[in-house]
Amino acid sequence: MGSVGAKDVPVLLTPEGRRIDGRKLDELRPIRIQAGPLHQADGSAFVEWGANKVMAAVYGPREVHPRHLQQNNKAVIQCRYNMAAFSVDERKRPGLDRRSQEISKVIAEAFESVVFAEEYPRTSIDVYIEVLQANAGTRCAGLVAASVALADAGIPMVDLLPAVAVGKVAGQIALDLKKEEDNFGEADLPMALVPQSGRLVLLQMEGHMTPEELSRALDLGVAGCTVIYGKMKQALRDRYATTELAGGAA
Repeated sequence: MGSVGAKDVPVLLTPEGRRIDGRKLDELRPIRIQAGPLHQADGSAFVEWGANKVMAAVYGPREVHPRHLQQNNKAVIQCRYNMAAFSVDERKRPGLDRRSQEISKVIAEAFESVVFAEEYPRTSIDVYIEVLQANAGTRCAGLVAASVALADAGIPMVDLLPAVAVGKVAGQIALDLKKEEDNFGEADLPMALVPQSGRLVLLQMEGHMTPEELSRALDLGVAGCTVIYGKMKQALRDRYATTELAGGAA
């Protein structure tokens, strides 16, 4: 981050404890999840989370490309996370930059811990995540979209993977940061977990928190993931209820 003057920093927290968009510290941005919007993919999902808009598509299990990545005892999970050039206000060069490659790797590793890859040896499960509009928390939105897309594709998993970012804003721990909070806050902690066991499969931090603040952030993140998990399951229920109704009408 570049240096900014005090006059350039927005008021992130009011004396009443309200954030820049009116939310409470423990409140998520509005989330809408749709499963199965793409008919050409084996599984897909669209997530609208605050001002974020993210599409995920899953293809496979299918032949591995490049072939040297093939593993005899399990499927290879390949992830491509990309932010469209028009997804942010500032100019962004098209294609995968270093940040996109890092996030792609982190998301692939998260799914390797929950997908039953041994059921599909010598194949590839390809996950594509496209950020169409970005406003902080895109890796979490992408992970949520990809998780629903994998379930939509019928890929067996231990469970869905909800994800959320917790941060430190004006000295307070806050759930689900938006752009201004991410840019001017003191810390950012994206996380993803397996709901039934509480096992963390993604945990990164930028900035600084005390041990007490970190404990509070993790508790807040778990609570947020629980809400998001419910929305993910509902999106899949809605998808298959719609499919069954369409089948009945036919």
